[in-house]
Amino acid sequence: MRFPHSAIFATINAMKPVVIRFFAPVMDATVNALMSAVDQRMKQGTRDFIILVSSPGGSVVHGLSAYNYLKGLPASITTHNFGSVDSIGIVIYCAGSKRLSVPQARFLFHGVNVQFRGEQNLDEKLLEERLGGLRIDVENIAGVIAANTGKSTKEITDAMIERMVLNPEQAQSWGLVHEIKSELFEAGSEVIAIQAQQQPPQHPPQHPPQQPRKP
Repeated sequence: MRFPHSAIFATINAMKPVVIRFFAPVMDATVNALMSAVDQRMKQGTRDFIILVSSPGGSVVHGLSAYNYLKGLPASITTHNFGSVDSIGIVIYCAGSKRLSVPQARFLFHGVNVQFRGEQNLDEKLLEERLGGLRIDVENIAGVIAANTGKSTKEITDAMIERMVLNPEQAQSWGLVHEIKSELFEAGSEVIAIQAQQQPPQHPPQHPPQQPRKP
């Protein structure tokens, strides 16, 4: 029985890992693009993904959503730091069952902040609400990284407070990186690029800006 060349080509492609280059801040548009790219290729039969990550961080909710989505897929996910993985970007990086890094890279831990719009009046309950949300975000981030490295949540929280920076060797000793490897993917692999036109300066991961409340 003979198969059309197109069918053979599609079968071979489905067996190769699809490479997604995530060179972007963590935000609504970039995370949705990441999940959509994975969705489309999984419909075509792909079950093996390499996600190249270099990100200054960004939104907590979108970073945690991306992590939970990738971690829960019936697929093999490899993440590879090819530059700098900062803040909530480390959470996305942790979604890889195999985690790699190029030799010239870094990982930056830091805390969480919240932005308010305009001259918003903050009463006691709103401040308590925001503080509670910040604490839960820190717990969730620390919990994800701890679960994937073997470190305690306190060790991760302390690293965030201290704004710790790890090189690949240090990250490997932490259990964050499994292997230091310069080669990113095989020749002929499909590469999907996700990037933003402008990457904002590095800031701690943020809640969305808060709308003023009516009295």
